[in-house]
Amino acid sequence: MLNQFSRTELIIGKEKLNKLQESKVAIFGIGGVGSFVVEGLVRAGIGNFILVDSDKVDITNLNRQIIATTKTIGKNKVEVAKERILEINPNANVKIYKEFFMPNSKGILDEQIDYIVDAIDTVTAKIELVIRANKLNIPIISSMGTGNKLDPTKFEVTDIYSTSVCPLAKVMRKELRSRGIKKLKVVYSKEEQIKLHTKESNVPGSISFVPSVAGLIIAGEVIKDIIKKEE
Repeated sequence: MLNQFSRTELIIGKEKLNKLQESKVAIFGIGGVGSFVVEGLVRAGIGNFILVDSDKVDITNLNRQIIATTKTIGKNKVEVAKERILEINPNANVKIYKEFFMPNSKGILDEQIDYIVDAIDTVTAKIELVIRANKLNIPIISSMGTGNKLDPTKFEVTDIYSTSVCPLAKVMRKELRSRGIKKLKVVYSKEEQIKLHTKESNVPGSISFVPSVAGLIIAGEVIKDIIKKEE
C-alpha cells in the first residue's frame, strides 16, 4: 500500500525508514536555513521534532523561508512549522519552544534526542548548544553564515577546524578551541561575502536559493548519519 514515504523506502528500505520515523531531531532556529532543514527532515520520514525559535514570521522572511507566506506573517515560526509538519505527516510528534535559546536556557535537551541542528545566528547561543550537545553525547551539525552570498554551489560539509573564508566560522573556531571542543560538523560556504548595495542596513542580504540549499544539505547529513548509525 502506497504512502507518503513509499519512494523513500525504495532507496533506504523499510528497516531504515522505521528508524527515521522513531528518531527525534531538535532544530534550533526556524529561519532561512532551519525552515528548510525541517522541510527536508519531515519529508524524509523523521517522526519526532523539537522546534526552538522565539521569532514571528515577518514580511522580510518571504524571500527565503519556506514557512513564510502572506498568510503566515505575524504568526510564531515554530507554530507555523509545526502545522506544516503535520500537514505533511499527521503522525509526527512535534514539541515547540517559543524562546530564544541562550546559555541560561533550561530544559529542551535530553538524552532522548538523536540529533541536534544548530541554525541559530547568535555566536553565544551556538557555542552553548555545541557544549550541551557534547555533554549529552548527542550528534550536532551547525550552520555557518549564509547571508551576503549568491552561489549555493560553494557550500561544503566539513569540520569547523577545516573551514576558511567564512567570518562566522572563524569566530566559532576560536571560541570552540578555547573551550576544548575538538570537533564540530558544519555546513559553510567558501564564497566571499558580497558587497551590499546600501550601507544603511545592519542586517545581511539574502536570496531564496542560498540558505535553502544549506538547510537541505544539513537535512541530508542528519538523515545519512542516523541511517549510518544503524549500520
